[in-house]
Order: sequence, then structure tokens, then C-alpha cells
Amino acid sequence: MKLQLFKTLWGHAGSLADAAAHCREAGFHGIEGPVPSDPGELELFIATLAEASLDLIAEVCTATPPGLYVPTPGARSEDHLRSLREGIERSLPASPRFINTMAGSDAWNFREKVEFHAAIVRLESEYGIDISVETHRGRPLNSVWAARDLLLEVPDLKLTCDFSHFVVVAERLVMDEHPDILTLCADHAFHLQTRVGYAQGPQVPDPRAPEHAGDLESHERWWDEVWHSQLRRGFAVSTLTPEFGPDGYLHCEPFTQKPVADLWDVNRWIALRQRNRFQALQPDKKT
Repeated sequence: MKLQLFKTLWGHAGSLADAAAHCREAGFHGIEGPVPSDPGELELFIATLAEASLDLIAEVCTATPPGLYVPTPGARSEDHLRSLREGIERSLPASPRFINTMAGSDAWNFREKVEFHAAIVRLESEYGIDISVETHRGRPLNSVWAARDLLLEVPDLKLTCDFSHFVVVAERLVMDEHPDILTLCADHAFHLQTRVGYAQGPQVPDPRAPEHAGDLESHERWWDEVWHSQLRRGFAVSTLTPEFGPDGYLHCEPFTQKPVADLWDVNRWIALRQRNRFQALQPDKKT
């Protein structure tokens, strides 16, 4: 199994060409982000990726205002499904590897959540593309227990595992308490986002800091479980996006709002560290 690294466009302040340059410098395989809706911008987007020989993981965030991630209050499952359809159809001309989606709402009752995720699985067949659903706050997969219950009801659901959300929701390194649920999530893991959370937040100020060594160690142990499961399931490629980001996630000094760390520096560090760790896990020691 090979590991391929993707750079998130979330928090990237430069152009797509700048992001492509970052990928080349760090040995990343592609970009993860939303596809532009404007036809001219889409054409340039596709051309830039092609020129840089980069793959795309297309991000679709359902039923949210542009540029936001929290679902619109009161949006129904049919609204989210329509939004997901629109996002998939907008993304397909860019030939993405798969769709990564933050989908649905945590406010729904359990039956509505189950029916919504079963519909996502059906959309995979309809559009002929894999759809991986993020474990994310504000969405039905917002906690370790919610994920367990939904996966038992929708066994074909693919997960983008971002365990940092589970940590902040539970206010502890909760996956260590539930090895059975960790195994369940790992066995549904299609894609991995490697942000390190802690008890009071979804993103440690800097994963290199010694005061967060325990948080990093736990997350890496969980990521190992994903890789072991993917190996057992016969994955030829495992995809990983380091996703330390802005928008309240990145710690800043009061008053000045000076960031305590550089996002690309942190994301590059966490990605290359995981690439080295991944290589050590491989039977043939090749990535």
C-alpha cells in the first residue's frame, strides 16, 4: 500500500498555482478542496492541476452559505441531498479521485440521519464515484457514539476520519476508551485527515510542542489503526490530508491576532512525519 499526501485549500491564502508549488516542494500528490462554480475559474482550476500533474479530492459541504462549514439551521435532509448532488455535478468535470463531504446536520433525529447516509451510499452508484463522509462537529457524525450507531445502520458508508472532532466533543482522548469503536471507524475509513485535537479544542496550537506530545501520540495510534485496516482490506493507496486550518482553529495572540504557528509549516511537518511513520509500518518498507 502506498501513501499519497494531499494539500488542503482550507487556510491557503495564495493562488492555486502557489498551492501546486507547495505540493511539488513537499512531494504531495494532490489538492483537496472545493471546485469553483464559475465556468472560467473552473477551467483555470482544471488546467492548473493538469499542468502540475496533481490529483484532486473534491470537497463538497452541504447546505451551507459559500465559504462556511456549519449547516444552515432548519435545512432538511432533502436540502442537503440536493446540495450534495449539485456539488458532485460541479466537481465531476475536474475528474476528482473521490468526493469528500461534510454532509447533513446534527440536529436531525436518528432515523433521518440513517436515511440520509443510506442515500449518500446510493449516490455513489448513481454517479459512479466514491463519496467519503467526514466525522465532523455540526454534522450527524459529530461524536464517537453517533458514528458507531450510524455505521451499524449503514454498513457501506465510507468515512473520512478526522478524530480531532471526536476529541473536542467528548473533551478527552475518547478513542482510547473505545477500542471497539476505533476498530469500527477504521474499518470504514476511506480517507484520513490528520489534525491533532485536544480536550478543549479541535486543533492543538502546534503539534510539535512537548505539552501536546500525549495528544499527538494518541492520534497517531488511531491513524495507525486506519492504515492497518486499509492494509487488511486490500487498499493499494491510502490518502492523507494534513488539515490544520484557520477560522478559529488556529490559535492567535489576543489583540494582535498574530498566529502562533504557520499553517503550511505545521501541515507540511505533520504530513512528512506521517509519511515516515507509514513507511515503517509497511511490510516491504516502500511508499
